[in-house]
Amino acid sequence: MSDDMGTFRTTIEIENPARRGARRALENVLVHTGAELSWIPADVLDELGIERDKRLRFRQANGTVLERWTGFVIVHAAGTRTADDAVFGEPGDMILLGARSLEGLNLRVDPVLKQLVDAGPAPAALAT
Repeated sequence: MSDDMGTFRTTIEIENPARRGARRALENVLVHTGAELSWIPADVLDELGIERDKRLRFRQANGTVLERWTGFVIVHAAGTRTADDAVFGEPGDMILLGARSLEGLNLRVDPVLKQLVDAGPAPAALAT
């Protein structure tokens, strides 16, 4: 199911870094390269015991600003995992896999196949 050039849907799993092992799968998650953070339903994060860490402000495409809590999670997708902040999504908010999680997962979007693929070797600074 394609939405535009930089988005499509996938399945991810969320895990609490303080309680490793229990995961919650989320299907039909919008992969959105234009969103910085991943947005997960608050009830899922609460169920996993994810702590609300800080409150951030976000500007929506229509210009309105909203505030949401964020917390530290482990995101699993396409056979890999990363630690990242996730937004506690409220009813009506979209469920998103954002660009920062994608970068941490070292995955990129294949726009032709509409799937996540390995981004290859990560860049590294050379010692001088």
